[in-house]
This record gives sequence, structure tokens and C-alpha cells, in this order.
Amino acid sequence: MQETTVQTAEELGLKADEFEKIKEILGRTPNFTELSVYSVMWSEHCSYKNSIVWLKKLPKEGPMMLAEAGEENAGLVDIGGGLACCFKIESHNHPSAIEPYQGAATGVGGINRDIFSMGARPIAQLNSLRFGNINTARTQWLTKGVVKGIGDYGNSFGIPTVGGEVYFDDCYETNILVNAMSVGIVEVGKTVSAIAEGSGNPVYIFGSATGKDGIAGAAFASKDIGEDAMDDLPAVQVGDPFWEKLILEATMEIIATGAVVGLQDMGAAGITCSTCEMSAKSETGMTIDLDKVPLRQADMKDWEILLSESQERMLAIVEKGREKEIEEILEKWDLKYSIIGDVNDSGRIKYIKDGNVTCDVPAESLVLGGGAPVYHREYEEPAYTQKIKEFDINNVEQPENLVDVARFMAGLPNIASKRWVYRQYDSMVGTVNQSTNQPSDAAIVQIKGTDRSLALTVDCNSRYVYSDPERGTAIAVSEAARNIVCSGGQPSAITNCLNFGNPYDKGVYWQFANAIMGMKKACEKFGTPVTGGNVSFYNQSSDGTAVYPTPTIGMVGLIDDASHITTLDFKNEGDVVYMLGKDVEDLGSSQYVSKYHKVEYSPCPYFNLDEEYELQGAITGLIRKGIVKSCHDISEGGLFVSLMESAMASGLGIEANITSNSRMDSYLFGESQSRAVVSIDASSADALEAYLNDAGVEYNRIGQVAGSNISINGTNFGSIADFKEIYDTAIEKSLGV
Repeated sequence: MQETTVQTAEELGLKADEFEKIKEILGRTPNFTELSVYSVMWSEHCSYKNSIVWLKKLPKEGPMMLAEAGEENAGLVDIGGGLACCFKIESHNHPSAIEPYQGAATGVGGINRDIFSMGARPIAQLNSLRFGNINTARTQWLTKGVVKGIGDYGNSFGIPTVGGEVYFDDCYETNILVNAMSVGIVEVGKTVSAIAEGSGNPVYIFGSATGKDGIAGAAFASKDIGEDAMDDLPAVQVGDPFWEKLILEATMEIIATGAVVGLQDMGAAGITCSTCEMSAKSETGMTIDLDKVPLRQADMKDWEILLSESQERMLAIVEKGREKEIEEILEKWDLKYSIIGDVNDSGRIKYIKDGNVTCDVPAESLVLGGGAPVYHREYEEPAYTQKIKEFDINNVEQPENLVDVARFMAGLPNIASKRWVYRQYDSMVGTVNQSTNQPSDAAIVQIKGTDRSLALTVDCNSRYVYSDPERGTAIAVSEAARNIVCSGGQPSAITNCLNFGNPYDKGVYWQFANAIMGMKKACEKFGTPVTGGNVSFYNQSSDGTAVYPTPTIGMVGLIDDASHITTLDFKNEGDVVYMLGKDVEDLGSSQYVSKYHKVEYSPCPYFNLDEEYELQGAITGLIRKGIVKSCHDISEGGLFVSLMESAMASGLGIEANITSNSRMDSYLFGESQSRAVVSIDASSADALEAYLNDAGVEYNRIGQVAGSNISINGTNFGSIADFKEIYDTAIEKSLGV
């Protein structure tokens, strides 16, 4: 066996003190294979060693919860009628930054396996994407590759992509973010856990063969990206959606036999992670013969087999004596499979190669909550926040021509239509459940055979979080809830993908700690527990440039009556338009102040959690009473963009007459929170105002649906058709497609 030293450990990404801890656990110096196993299992990506102390502060219980965070591979909530919704979001950032097509494609494949490994059939996918300056060749290459990778894999796999978000900001130039979310449905009580119980039960691997692609991918995701990033290309996996489809169907069938004791997909750290985590969870052990693993390449070393992250592979623990049932199904679907070992009561993981034990370690020592290290990092407020505190709205010059500003805003990449992106995604593929594809703040997916629907969204304005991590993250949760409420749903729970820079940077860790506190407060307010998710640190270049802190929120809500589904498009000429929520003079962190005025440092916009809660309650009540005909939240671009989008979706214009004590650019383009635009029949105005007065929610009657132009205080801002042309083509022109 190869001798290992502290230098070997450091080359594998471990710290000197971690090497000493491993020696203490084993009572000896680990060999190279054992050290390799610890290096991936103790990586940030697998162990959460720098984040778990904060993650434990998040709320995990709620009335609809069926599984607490950490109990299963994905979150599980009750959606009525004997059904449960299974969902999760994860990152595939580093691989996508160096090989965008396969990096994004395998991210989609991996998150779907998390869902169906629990016995849930995936019914919808969403994604949150962040790129650098849209005008650079690198960003254009990455954007095209990522979008094509997501589209090709999702479309071929046969699961509709129903929603998402795309942002462009300079901070993501090197470190792009690719966060993928999958949502599935399963009958309550029909799920399978990632456990390894029953001494003597066989351990199966099935799916694709194991190759050298993706070796040490978990460790790769736990370091900064430098100039030599392309040297890590072998850490990027290669996916095959057609294999994944076969594995999905076979998995559903073998679970239905009742012969499967436990099941887990092979994602980060491959065979190592699945065998160790399943054993540790059940306080059992396994003996695994690596010579029995189906391989794509000859002469693979033991550590290469263990650390490979080849895609489309599953690990199953099967009830002894029922092997034939399982194998007949796997053969029916033409899948490679092999019994590679068995479960025992030793509590240890043993890997054998060429008849020799090459690794013998306690399973519990490798995992989160067991022997994996847990760190309390120091943090401090970074210096840039002082620049934010110096912002003065009075120093922002008010433009003379707001029509020109409006046209500028319509064409901003962070506001303009993402149609070039979503046209590459099949939102209607599959027949299990159906996306409505109507224009609404959240994606609506009907639950087949019922009158209920799921409302799904992913949200985060990272510029807000950069300005104020606690408030900005609370806004991210609140906007996700607001999108669901504006669509007629009731928020139920969240999953999160926490994208930050290097946790050893005190300023980055300050952002992380405060973001968790903001998430905690908002989730507790809305009763939306955290079901799990993903922490992605090290989204930082070797020169120290980190991304904006981006805690992406994936939220699931339930619409229990189809009549409550509410879209954002104006419906009829003569309908009255209201802005719900407080009128606050505020330009902080808006697209207007940052892109039009090029002010890099400004405060997070006005936000009050109690006001947000009251607004959402009022919107829910108005929808339930049938008063609201359209509803659209106010977010990036402010009130003007919300009005423009509601008008474009219907082809109907608006005549607005606005009275405000705020400066007009703030009223139109500011992004103060807890606001929405609704349209109603004129005959319902008294009822709406009475309801809002009783609820204590401020409002302004701002105009009526009329014509085909946007008119504000007598000024014709332009036709809906002109704005739609700018809005629809801006990104396509920038990308040259």
C-alpha cells in the first residue's frame, strides 16, 4: 500500500489537523485509498463541515412535512388525497463553469435521481442560472452551453421544465451558478429510504458502467476556480438521459415489488458516498468487492472506482432471497447490474480489490453528524458595506425623460424575456401531470386526476443579499411565497441552494451566517420549513473575487381548487388596476439605479416582514373571494415592469394616473418590497377597498386597462407592441442568436 503523509492529505484537499484526526480514528496511518475516501467524504460538498452549525438553526417542522431535512435524499410534503410532493434543488456550478453542456446536463440528471430514488416520479423541473456580462464571449459560450445541456437532457429524459430564472452580473463571469430543481409525486407511505438494513442482504449496483469521468468531483466542487481549472476537466461527469429514463422506469418497478430495503443514487463521491451514507444511517456496515463493479475502462484503480462520479448509477439493498425478482426487472430494461457486496453488522466499510482489503474504515466516521469535522468559522462585516451605507438617494439625478428610461429597462438582460432560454425546454413533455403554461408568477402543474395543482418557483435577488444578507435572504423567501400566493397557491415548504464564496474568507462567512438568519425569520413567518437542499461554497476565483451571495430558494405551494389559479395578464378593457402595498421612496439595489445610473453600492430595498405577511394574506383572501382577475408581484424593474408585463401578456394597454409623494423614478422603477399589481372588474372596487382597509394593507388605485399603449399621467410611453419587441429580443440580440 502507498505510504501517505500530511502532504498527501493536503494534495487531496484535507487539512493537516484533519489528517491527524483520521489517524486517530483509525489508530494508524491511512493508506492512499482510505485517505482518498476521507478526502471526498470530508469535502465541503459532502460533509457541510463549514455550514452545518448554521443550517441546524433553520426551521424543519411544519403541518405538511412528512420528512425532516436530512432524513431523506429530498424533501417530502403532504399535498392531500394520499399524495406527497418530493422536491429538492442542488448546484452543479464548478463543472458547468469549465464544461457547460455536460456540467448542466448532469446536474439535471443528478437532481432527478434524488427524486426517483425515493420512489417519487419526477413531474417538473426548474432551474436558476447566473452568468457574467452578457456581452463577453465567455459568458455567451457558457450561456449557450448550459441552456442546451439542460434542454437536451430534460427533453430527452421526458420531464418538463416549467420555470426558472436567469441573471447576468459581472460577479459571475468566472464562477457561474447552475442550480437545478426537480419535483416529483409519490403516494404517501410508498417512499423508499437510503438505508442499508438486514445483515446478509445483497448490495446491487445498476445502471451505467463506471468510468473515469467525474473522479473526485466532490473535492473539485470544494475549492476555488483558478487559471488551471481546465486541468480538472476529468472531474466533470458525462450524462446520458436515455439511460436515465430506463433507470427511472426500472427503479419504479423494483420499488413496487417491496423487495427493495434501501436505495440511493450515486451522485457526489459515487460508490463511496452511497455505501458510506447508507451504512452510517442504519448503523450497519458493508463489504464491497470492487472487482464486481461493471467498468467502462480497463485497469481502473480501486480509488478511481470509488471516487468516480459516472452518471446514471444506483445502489440498492435488496431483501435476501428475492434477487431474481429484481434481476428480471433490470434485465427487462436492459440495464447493467451486479451484486457487489453485502450488508453486515460491523459498522465498518470494507472495500476489496484483487482479493485484498484496500480500505477498512468506520462508516460513521465519514459522514455528516458522525465523525466528519464540524467548524465554527470566524466572520466579520466586509469593508464594502461601508460604501453601501454612504448611499444617498438625493445624489441620484432624476431623468428628464422617463420614457427613455422605460425602454432601457425593458431591454435589460435581468428583466427582458428569457424566451430564447425557455423555448429550448419542453414544458409539456410527459403525460403524468400537465403544466398550464399560463402567464403566472409561479409555474402551475396540475395534479392528474384531481382538482389540485402545485405552484412552483425559484427565487433570489443576489444583489439584495449582497447589500444586506439577512434582509436580502428574507426577501428571497418572501418573493418565492409572494409568487405562489399571487398565482393562487398556499406556500408549503422550501428547499435551498446556498451559493457563496470561500468560507475561510471572514467577509463571505459573514454573508452566509446572516443569510441563514434571514431565511430562518422568513420561513418561520410563512410557515415554510426547510426540507433540505445544498450548500455550494468556493464560488470564488483564485484572485479572491467571489460571486454575490446567492441563497436560491425553491418553493412548493398547493392550489387546492382550480378556480383559484390566477394569472398575471390583464383581462378586459375597463378593468381597474390597483397597486397593493406601501408606496415608499426607495431606489436601493434596483436594476434602475445599478444599471441605468451605474451605482454599484446601494442599500437593500425597503422591506418589512410583517407587511409582507399581511399583503400575502390579503391577496389570498381576495383571490378566494373571486375579486381578483389578474395578479402580478412587483420585483425587478419595479411597478413599471410589472404593468408592462401584465399588458404584454394580454395585448391590452393601461392608462395610469399616479399621485405620489415619492419621486416619479422611484415610484415607477424602485423595487421596495411587499407590493403587487392586481386588476379587477370596476364593479368590485368597493369590495376590494373595503377588504384591504379591514386587512390594514395600503393600496393605490392607479388606472384602468385600456387601449394598446402604456400611458402614465397623460404621457404616452409607447405601444405594447413596441415594448414587447424590445423585451422579447434583447437577450437574443446580445447573445447573437
